[in-house]
Amino acid sequence: MRRVDQRVSLITLGVADLARSRDFYAALGWRYQEVQETVFIQLGGSAVVLWDRGKLADDAGVEDAGADGFGGIALAQNVRSREEVDEIIAAAESAGASITKPAAETFYGGYAGYFADPDGHLWEIAHNPGFTLRDDGSLVLPDFSA
Repeated sequence: MRRVDQRVSLITLGVADLARSRDFYAALGWRYQEVQETVFIQLGGSAVVLWDRGKLADDAGVEDAGADGFGGIALAQNVRSREEVDEIIAAAESAGASITKPAAETFYGGYAGYFADPDGHLWEIAHNPGFTLRDDGSLVLPDFSA
């Protein structure tokens, strides 16, 4: 049996209005490239792709129910400090995000909050003192068995 690499290359977000979503992420200061009605945003060793929601559903071979409710997924960005969490949540709100959960202490001893982009995709911004962030921002999980 072939072993599957432990990595994510692209996270594609189905969006209702490509220009609105592109402008939202640009307002966060994220650089993008737009090609053939698709927006690509480099995130370290992976990328977020913004693509028409209907086209994404067709491409995946599923029916788009058009539900605006919770889609069962949240994207997360870990940062180095509580102050960074507050700054990013505020920047997202200024860019047009809905704050779904203001930053607060967490059960694991960290500090985190959530916002939703214009299409309702959830982003958690978290400071977790138990997780190491390398200089390039990549996450290193602790040895949970220790």
